[in-house]
Amino acid sequence: MDIKVLGPGCPKCKEVEKLAMDAVRESGVAANVEKISDLKDIMNYGVFSTPAVVIDGVVKSVGKVPSKKEILSWIKPA
Repeated sequence: MDIKVLGPGCPKCKEVEKLAMDAVRESGVAANVEKISDLKDIMNYGVFSTPAVVIDGVVKSVGKVPSKKEILSWIKPA
């Protein structure tokens, strides 16, 4: 699983990155969490408001800090 946290490095972006890493640890899912801060790369996802979360190429959240519970629901196997 590939999780990308999109954002320039603001406090909310850092919080989302921490929540994503915590959720991955808690779930036991094998996932790579990557922080993307280059604006061109962020816009390639069609995201114009940060922070944003992209999981396996699918934008899951834009412009808000999702809860750890939300992130867990996106990464847990069905």
